Order: sequence, then C-alpha cells, then structure tokens
Amino acid sequence: MGELKRGTVFSGMRPTGKLHLGHLVGALQNWVDLQSKHHCIFSVVDWHALMGEYEHSEEISENTIDMVIDWIACGIDPERSTLFVQSHVPQHLELQMVLSCITPLGWLERNPTYKEQLREITTRDLQTYAFLGYPVLQAADILLYKARLVPIGEDQLPHLELTREIGRRFNHIYKTDFFPDCEAILTKSSRLLGIDGRKMSKSYNNAINLSDSKDALKKKVGSMFTDPKRIKMSDPGHPDECNVYTYYELFGPERAKEAHDWCSNAKKGCVDCKKIFADILSEKLGPIIEKREGLLKKKDHIAEILQEGRKKAGAIAQETMKEVRDIVFSSKK
Repeated sequence: MGELKRGTVFSGMRPTGKLHLGHLVGALQNWVDLQSKHHCIFSVVDWHALMGEYEHSEEISENTIDMVIDWIACGIDPERSTLFVQSHVPQHLELQMVLSCITPLGWLERNPTYKEQLREITTRDLQTYAFLGYPVLQAADILLYKARLVPIGEDQLPHLELTREIGRRFNHIYKTDFFPDCEAILTKSSRLLGIDGRKMSKSYNNAINLSDSKDALKKKVGSMFTDPKRIKMSDPGHPDECNVYTYYELFGPERAKEAHDWCSNAKKGCVDCKKIFADILSEKLGPIIEKREGLLKKKDHIAEILQEGRKKAGAIAQETMKEVRDIVFSSKK
C-alpha cells in the first residue's frame, strides 16, 4: 500500500491571463508535490476572475482552458487530483450566500488585501459589492470541501484567517462543529521579478509565460534587465543584485555558483550570461512546452477532464450543502 493521504487540500487560480514562471515556482511546483500525499482539489475560480474582469469577461472561458492545459503540462495529474471550474458547481455560490448572512461587514472592510488593491489597481473599478465580499466566496470555496490544508503565499494569510473566523462563527451560531479549521501550507516566495525588474504581471507585459515558444523564451531572456551598476564588461558585477542571477538560482542552481563567479569577477559579460541561461531555461521547460503543445490538440479531452472533475467536486458539494441546510433550518438550535 502507498502512503495514506492526509487531509483534503484545496487551492484555486483565477483565469485572468497566461500563466508564467512566477506561477510555476510560486504555486504549481508545490501543487505537484502535494498530489502524492493528499486528496487535492484544484479549481479554476472563474467567479473570482469575474469580480475584477467583469468588463472583459469574454476572455475568461479561453483563459480557463489554457490554464488547465498549463496545469497538466506542469505535472498536475487528473487521475490523482480533482480539477474543475468553480462556476460549474453552483454550491459555491449557495454556501457563499449562507456565509454572507453571518459575516460582519467590518471583517471585510478591514481586510488589508482589499484596501491595498483598491489603492493600487486603478485600471478597473473595484468599488463593487462583489469585490468587497470576495473573501466570503473564498471561504465558501474552502469550507465547501472541508479542506484542512490550503497552499498559499504569506501575503494571503489574512484571507485564510478570515476563512477560519467565518467557519468558527457558523459553528458558534448553529451550535455545531461542522466546519473544521483549515491550515496554511506556506509556499516559498518566488522572489521572481519580471524581465524588466518590476513585479511580474500581465499588465506590465514583462512575464516569461509557460505558453511561450522556445524562440520567444530566448528572446525574452535576451532582453532581461541586468545589473545596473555594471557599465562595461570589465566592471565587476553584483550578482546578488541582478535579476538574471535570481533566475539562475531558481532554474539553474547547478550553474548558479559558476555564474556568480564569472559575474562578480568580470569573466563574462551580461549578454553571454543571458545566452547561457536562455539555453538552461529552454532545456528546463522543454518537457512542459512539448506536453503543452500536445494538449493544445486535445481540447476536447480537457473538457472531459473538467466534466469529470465537476462530477467529483459536485458530489462533495451537494452533500455539504444538504448538511448545511439541515443545520441552518433545523428547529433544534
């Protein structure tokens, strides 16, 4: 017998654009590892995407298929994990409604991520009822499957704490222990910036995408921002301050020490350094690119995978909501 799987893992991604290397090192590699130890449920959270992209919602469906192709190409196995689209399981919104009734408004208004995004995102109007309440839907996503483990970055810890508080409040009001506490599986910060040295983002057009061809990949690496203090090839470099060296550490650790030496001792210029790394990254991503190209020809199969995932997730969700309705509308409180 194999190792017993311990607890349900739930995680999701918003289909708001192409996945890039930041998603790979910040989430997907961790998801792949979790599959061997836990029952994993991974959702394309398209309702969450709609909250911020409601003016460009026509892109969500295409992004959904592309995202699942990227997941599978990176090693997510539909035979071991449940993959589905959030809006295909209506119980997510049903549980959100119940939890909205018991969630104090002040909890949502104090959410630090909500306040930060209102300040930083100026290209879209996020002053909406749905966006204020998105942590409630997030809680519903997790609690619907009674997930005990949620892989997140450190910046998302306030969201998970809010999920725990909402679950505890439900249990307190209805005198039950129905919803378990969930715990974070912290993912390491990727430290991965875009090719221009800014935060990797589709809005900056500065990402190396998982869907990029090898030629596009090499072109992007060739244009990467390097050590601003190194003016001439004969100048010693500062690899610990160079964005390209960060990529070496993550994707070519076997060459990182060598790269550190030739940079700091001016043995190679930045152009040569980037050419070497482009070959390393191309080889590293080769299997993903090849598998992705094959999956693009089998979009009907992707739809079948999501349909099967909908059935599996829906069966759990229906049972949870049956019990929630029994608890909420019971006369025995």
